[in-house]
Amino acid sequence: MTYINFEEENSTGADEYFMREAIKEALKARELDEVPIGAVIVFKNKVIARGHNLSEKLNDVTAHAEMQAFTSASNYIGGKYLQQCTLYVTLEPCVMCAGASFWTQVGRIVYGAKDDKRGYSAYNSSIIHPRTEITSGVLEKDCSALIKDFFQQKRR
Repeated sequence: MTYINFEEENSTGADEYFMREAIKEALKARELDEVPIGAVIVFKNKVIARGHNLSEKLNDVTAHAEMQAFTSASNYIGGKYLQQCTLYVTLEPCVMCAGASFWTQVGRIVYGAKDDKRGYSAYNSSIIHPRTEITSGVLEKDCSALIKDFFQQKRR
C-alpha cells in the first residue's frame, strides 16, 4: 500500500498524485486489452484499494475499475461503508458505479475525464450520495487521451 504525507488529502498535489496512481491502473487494463480505466481508493493519504477494468477478462459487464476498488476497499476496512475514503477514477463513473458509490457512501469522488455518453451526470446527478463531494477534471487531458487512443487503435 502507498502512503504519502500530504498536509491535506484533497489538495491539488494530493489529487494529482493519486490520479496518477489511478492512471497506472488504467495502463494495466490497457495491457489486458480492456478499456483503460483505473481507480484507487484512498484513506488517510494511503492507497487502500486498486482496480482496473476486467470486463473482458472476467466476461462480466459489472467488472468496472470502481467496482473492483470498492470490493477491495471494503475488505481492507472490514466494512461496507467508505465515508472517510476518496475514490480516484480516470473516467467519470457510469450509472452502475455511481449507484454503487451511493451504497458505499464514499466521502469523495475525484475523476479525470468526463464521460458525455455514459457518465452518471448525463442521466441523473442525484445517483451520487448527497454527502459525497465531487471533484472533476483532475489530469483530464491525460485521462482522456488514454481512452481516445485506445479506441482509435481499435478502429484501425
